[in-house]
Amino acid sequence: MSGAQKANDLLGQIPKSKGLPPVHLWNPDFCGDIDMRIARDGTWYYLGTPIGRKPMVKLFSTIMRRDGDDYFLITPVEKVGITVDDAPFVAVTLEVQGEGEAQVLRFTTNVEDVTEAGPEHPLRVVIDPQTQEPAPYVHVRTNLEALIHRNVFYQLVELAVTRELDGQRWLGVYSGGEFFPIGLEP
Repeated sequence: MSGAQKANDLLGQIPKSKGLPPVHLWNPDFCGDIDMRIARDGTWYYLGTPIGRKPMVKLFSTIMRRDGDDYFLITPVEKVGITVDDAPFVAVTLEVQGEGEAQVLRFTTNVEDVTEAGPEHPLRVVIDPQTQEPAPYVHVRTNLEALIHRNVFYQLVELAVTRELDGQRWLGVYSGGEFFPIGLEP
């Protein structure tokens, strides 16, 4: 079976419905890993070649699940492992509503998921110990995050306010009634 046939077989197993498929309810047998990779920039690759059809990428993204540190594409009858370099999604735009503690930050990902940061969808920033470069993330859906694109992170920095937490002054942003620290105040 060719790689394209394998991918089409997997897509054909997805039940037609509105909204996201209930991948959390599906527990098929593990069928092995496939040569599919999501690069840090959000590009999906199959057999080393970028998947150029955005509707196909979007459809694959709806059947993704993370168990522990491993990522899978899951249908009711098949579970296959894929490689994710960093996060499976990239937050590519930011919409801001309101201001101050009433502010709401709405992120849109490269696969058109829309997420409002808040208690259910927290923001977090990981600092690389070698380079000290920040890697910001927003929780998108069950155990899956989006890396926040650099340009979008700069927008967050522009919105940042100072708040004291545990005796330290932090820069951070409000969304959905929560304060999310993004870095220590210089």
